[in-house]
Amino acid sequence: MSKKKENFSRRDFLKNTAGLAVIGSAGVSSFCNKKSPSAPATPMSSTKTAETKAAKPRAKVVLIRDQKVLDAHRKVNPAQLEKMIDDAVMALTGEPEAGAAWARLIRPEDTVGIKTNVWRFIPTPTELEQVVRQRVEAAGVASERIAIDDRGVLDNPVFQKATALINMRGSRTHHWSGVGSCIKNYIMFSPEPASWHEDSCANLAGVWDLPLVKGKTRLNVLVMLTPLFHGKGPHHFQPSYTWAYNGLVVGQDPVAVDATGLRILAAKRHQHFGKDEPFHVSPKHIQVAEQKFGLGVADPQRIDVIKLGWAEGALI
Repeated sequence: MSKKKENFSRRDFLKNTAGLAVIGSAGVSSFCNKKSPSAPATPMSSTKTAETKAAKPRAKVVLIRDQKVLDAHRKVNPAQLEKMIDDAVMALTGEPEAGAAWARLIRPEDTVGIKTNVWRFIPTPTELEQVVRQRVEAAGVASERIAIDDRGVLDNPVFQKATALINMRGSRTHHWSGVGSCIKNYIMFSPEPASWHEDSCANLAGVWDLPLVKGKTRLNVLVMLTPLFHGKGPHHFQPSYTWAYNGLVVGQDPVAVDATGLRILAAKRHQHFGKDEPFHVSPKHIQVAEQKFGLGVADPQRIDVIKLGWAEGALI
C-alpha cells in the first residue's frame, strides 16, 4: 500500500486541536455536547452556505466512568465493568436494553474477531474481553466463530474470515505515534507493522483500508481505566504517570474515540505539569485519519460526547 509522507506539521496539529490541553471540566460540557442545529428556514442567498455546513459529518461517542470499577489496588470489579460496557452500548445505539443494543451491532450470521492488546503494562482487561465475547454469543454468533486475539490476527482463521470486528485497547502515550489508541491497535493486521512508523505514524489510518479490516469494525472501546499520560522511549512505562481514571470511551467512529481520548490525556498532562506539555511525538495521525483518509471525525466540535457515570475528574 502506498504511504506517502504526510506533510503535516505540529503547528497544523495544534491548530486543529486548539485548546486541547487547557480545556477543563468547566465549560466543556457545552463544547462536547453541542448539537447539530435544526434546519430553520434559510434565505435563498444563504442556502449554499447552510448546505456546506450541514454536509460536515458528526460523530457520537460515549464516555462512561465508574468510581467502583477499580479497587484500591486497581483490580477490576467485573460486575461494574460489565455494566459500564452495556450502558455505553445502550447509550450509543439508543436501545433501552443491553441485548437489543448488542444486536444492533452484531448479527447471528457474523464471524467476529475481537481485537485486543496484550501490552504487558496496560493490556485490554481479560474481564472486558470475556463480557464482550458473552455479548457476541448472546447476539446469536456461534462460539467457534468468535476469537480474541492481538499479535496473531493474521494467522487466526476466525479473523481471516471475520465479517465483524470489535476493537479494544488501553490508552497510553506511545513512542512511535504519540498515543496508542484505537486507530493504532489495527497495526497488527499489517504483515509489516514497522513500515507504518514513518513520520510519527502519520498514515496509520491506511491500515484500516487493508482487506482484513476495511468496513468491518462495529465497535471501538478505548480503555481508560488506568491510562498512561507521559513517557519517552520505545518501551516507556512508569506507574507514576498513570492514574485511576476509571473510564471507557466507546464509539463506532475510531477517529472520534481517539480524538476524545487524546483530549483527556492532554488535559491530564496539563494538570500534572502545570502547563501545556506537548507530547514527545505528535499524535498527528488522528487528524490525518480524517483529513487524508476520511476514516472519521477528529474535530472535537463535531464530536458529541455522551458522558455517563462518575463526573469528578472527568477532565472534559
